[in-house]
Amino acid sequence: MSDKSLENIYNFLPLSEKIGTSGQPNPEDFDSIKTAGYEIIINLALSDSQNSLDNEEKIVENLGMTYVHIPIVWEEPTLYDFHKFCQVMQDNYQKKVFVHCVANMRVSAFMYLYRIVRDRVSETEAKKDLEKIWKPNETWQKFIEKVLNHSPL
Repeated sequence: MSDKSLENIYNFLPLSEKIGTSGQPNPEDFDSIKTAGYEIIINLALSDSQNSLDNEEKIVENLGMTYVHIPIVWEEPTLYDFHKFCQVMQDNYQKKVFVHCVANMRVSAFMYLYRIVRDRVSETEAKKDLEKIWKPNETWQKFIEKVLNHSPL
């Protein structure tokens, strides 16, 4: 099935046939995510982030998908956070993964880094997708440089 049904999710951006990203989905959106074939939901937002769903894990698991929560503090992303994210992505590389946060900003930065470090995508190509969502602020730009300077992971 096409990801067309997902286009109404805030800042939805498919990166490949196996990876979709977005801002916070509504409860009903998870049905569409499941129908589109996604098996894993990774949430990078905090539990008390704007528009977060108190019962997101239950919604996802009731649909038969796996839920992984890696809460990333907006003002202080860490190398540990990124390593944990990479491990979950690697553990599920054969599955269709949907990654979201509040606005797809945390996710787009993590996916930018993951694609460069793990998938060997060029920085130029990865940056095109990152900048479809935003241009990282000073905090996130420093984090990006920190991760890139600690490669290979």
